[in-house]
Amino acid sequence: MKLFIVSGTSGSGKSIALHALEDLGYYCIDNLPVGLLAAFVHELHTAQQQGNDHAAVGVDARNLVNDFSVFPQALRQLRDSGIDYQILFMDADDDTLIKRFSETRRRHPLTRGEMPLAEAIHRERAMLEPLSSHADLRVDTSHTNVHQLRDLVRAHVGAATEGKLSLLFESFGYKHGIPVDADFVFDIRCLPNPHWNPSLRALTGRDADVIQFLEQQPEVEEMFRSIAGFLDTWMPRFERDHRSYLTVAVGCTGGQHRSVYFVERLARHFNGGSTKVSVRHRELS
Repeated sequence: MKLFIVSGTSGSGKSIALHALEDLGYYCIDNLPVGLLAAFVHELHTAQQQGNDHAAVGVDARNLVNDFSVFPQALRQLRDSGIDYQILFMDADDDTLIKRFSETRRRHPLTRGEMPLAEAIHRERAMLEPLSSHADLRVDTSHTNVHQLRDLVRAHVGAATEGKLSLLFESFGYKHGIPVDADFVFDIRCLPNPHWNPSLRALTGRDADVIQFLEQQPEVEEMFRSIAGFLDTWMPRFERDHRSYLTVAVGCTGGQHRSVYFVERLARHFNGGSTKVSVRHRELS
């Protein structure tokens, strides 16, 4: 039996994640009170006997406030019942969440009376801390559109279902901030920058001219061998520790040339075997 618990801040894309899981054949329930998880476990065992062994539940701030205090106990009950569960926690930065609520004109579940939206978001994060602290996978959707989020969920869930380590390589630009959901962050801003070559400025790290420029630089090859060697050494340790997800972020100044090249090359290096590899170029989206 495989169970995904989907949680996170309002407006971060939980409904999209649940819809993606539903498309993958998961039986999904949104807004399940934490106190009913034990009863749901009983139903899962019945469903498993009938051949349905994949389920997902959404747990968020629409629950009763006191429910979250019993979340660790509910997880112990799941574990004792032999349910293989994983927690997906989604979030976005304050500015993004405020913009999404403004665009959709939705009401935040914690806004009552004169409480500003920003304060409601901060209170919600504090409420969800018992879930956030137990998360197996954290996803920052600040720079993610609907289609990218669906693809990300499908990639991670597919790997988890197959018992593989899901390895995400993500390129980013430091001038736009470091991805908060990264497990490892490598800074390659010290390498020669194609941006200063006028003929390469409008291209990306996936274009042949940029690739040729970078592969002519000895320090680029040295940096790649160092990063790939580090991951080659330590990834098997994470797999032996039954780690399901690993996000490796590579950053340059703008996230257009060097980091994109490195992520594409690292993905090719690690693709295959027991690891499921996916790629995301945050700034190119």
